[in-house]
Amino acid sequence: MATDINNLIELIYQQVEEAKAPALRPGMSIVDRDEILNLLDELKAQLPMELRRAQEMLSAREKFVDDARRDAERLLRQAELEAKTKISESEIIYAAKERARQIVARAEERSRQLYQVANEYAEDALARTEEAVQAALDEVKQSRVRFRSASTAKMQEQREKLERKPTMDGSGEDSR
Repeated sequence: MATDINNLIELIYQQVEEAKAPALRPGMSIVDRDEILNLLDELKAQLPMELRRAQEMLSAREKFVDDARRDAERLLRQAELEAKTKISESEIIYAAKERARQIVARAEERSRQLYQVANEYAEDALARTEEAVQAALDEVKQSRVRFRSASTAKMQEQREKLERKPTMDGSGEDSR
């Protein structure tokens, strides 16, 4: 339709250029009034439709630009949010790793302390046990020595009794 309007304008120009000038008035032209008016009517009829289309195209263009701007702003906000989230996640991960490192270090230190305390306790318990066993062994040795002494003394006493005992046949020897 835009070409139709352009064609109509070209036809009007052509009519004016081809118009004949009156003899005494070279700056004026004589045109077919009805033909020019018909062309102008046609142009007038098509012009609102073309203007409406042009306005629709401008509106569509503005809507497209607005939509594109909104999309760009939304994408920018989304990218900023994702960047903040990633930075936040990175900071959280770093903090968590640092916290884990501190917990492990404390646990290792506590483990070393408990190991040392357990070793000291075991060493002390074993030393006390050794002392108790040694004391019991000494007591057993002393009891054994006393037992031997007492046993030897009793055996000696029994021998002496047996030696002093008169025999039945009077010889001092046992008749068995």
